[in-house]
Amino acid sequence: MAEEVVFIKRFILRKLINLGKIGGSHTAVFNLSKGLPNHIRSNKKGQKEIEQAIKELVNGQFLLSKQSTNEQHVSINPRKIKEIKEFLGLQET
Repeated sequence: MAEEVVFIKRFILRKLINLGKIGGSHTAVFNLSKGLPNHIRSNKKGQKEIEQAIKELVNGQFLLSKQSTNEQHVSINPRKIKEIKEFLGLQET
């Protein structure tokens, strides 16, 4: 299970960086799982892993979370960009 959660965390972080959802620019949590492989999104175990990955990213302060229009929205924490890039194996430019 831990291996899938790490995969999901990396997927979410890459997705948010590619979309430019850093700091004040945010997206709804339900958008984060879009694009994940069907075998993860389509069952209860996968849904729990997605929820766990999001929770770990928020608790680790990689993601900022806020309520907006009665939904939870998240964005990349700009103060953690260096750590996020290290986690993703990207080179700092």
